[in-house]
Amino acid sequence: MFCAARTAMRAAMKQLGFVDTYHMMNCSIENPPDALLWMDALRAKYDGVGEFTRKDWDKLLGGSQAVCDWPACAFAKELIEAYPEAKVVMTTRDVDSWHASTMKTVYWRATDPELRMLSKFSWAAKMYYPMLKKFFDTFFEGDFPNRGKDVFTKHFEEVRKMVPPERLLEYRVQDGWEPLCKFLDCPVPKDVPFPNVNDNSDFVSRSKRRNRNQMYNVVAQWLEVLGLALLVLYLVFYVQNTLFS
Repeated sequence: MFCAARTAMRAAMKQLGFVDTYHMMNCSIENPPDALLWMDALRAKYDGVGEFTRKDWDKLLGGSQAVCDWPACAFAKELIEAYPEAKVVMTTRDVDSWHASTMKTVYWRATDPELRMLSKFSWAAKMYYPMLKKFFDTFFEGDFPNRGKDVFTKHFEEVRKMVPPERLLEYRVQDGWEPLCKFLDCPVPKDVPFPNVNDNSDFVSRSKRRNRNQMYNVVAQWLEVLGLALLVLYLVFYVQNTLFS
């Protein structure tokens, strides 16, 4: 199943039994090497460099029951064609509020100077940041502040044309469990409210904290290497002094 959605939808999917729902956190936090595959997909689509086939999608997403959020949204056409049997949940939202929210969260992250600097030293950021920047430079035509709303609107129109009505659900998270469960043929969770996950309120502070943690890791690795180098030098001098004293 493919759903263009945010964190609340990932939580909802897990509640409904789609435990492995792929989300941007998979490639940004949980498994950064995935960003390399997403970069390959972006280059294949927008630069014409290589191919990204069903076999590649299976390698990246084959263990998942559903996929949502970015960077998957840039590949709606490719994923729909690669998995024609999949159902598609398209979460709808006011374009102005979406744009304002994204400007303060994911777009801010893509232009974060700390993350850009960190990508020169941290193995995780080195994989994640270039893919994040590539995503905005391509899917949003290199100008999210001015082009984002138009791309958003066009994207929804294209998905409507690509997916047969019986496989497409246009959905708002405010609609709750009923329409989603009916579409997915899942029982409605009893006495379980629909997830109200707002991960935007502290997005910047969490991102900055992650930057600090990654920088601490980089410094710790450098100190470890420096310590080993000093130990080797000490042993070399010790052996020399012992043999020739």
